[in-house]
Amino acid sequence: MTIRVMVVDDTEHVREMLSTMLELDGFKVVAKAASGQDAIEKVAAAKPNIVVMDYKMPGMDGLAATRKVREVAPGVGVILYTAYLDDELEARAKEAGAALCLGKVEGLEQLERRISEMCIELMG
Repeated sequence: MTIRVMVVDDTEHVREMLSTMLELDGFKVVAKAASGQDAIEKVAAAKPNIVVMDYKMPGMDGLAATRKVREVAPGVGVILYTAYLDDELEARAKEAGAALCLGKVEGLEQLERRISEMCIELMG
């Protein structure tokens, strides 16, 4: 089964780099969004298994966007992927409905591994 991923990041080169690397590793990037609002508008039609959500975005941060995405698509797993990770943010992300938080410093390999693990659990 192909894992369907949506990438949400307000920085275009980060969004494109993540999408390209995920696709090279066998994931299907079904949507890209430049903001939380954009993600909310696209998630139902895109039907991703996983949403990789940036935290720091103008307008609506990743926590607010995660709450809304989970309302629109309750079965989707959200990974908060951020450079600003600490224990407090991780607790707030879980409260918002994120299944997992990863620091961008942990790297793409860790992100890809965790997406695969989450999908195994979701399909379980």
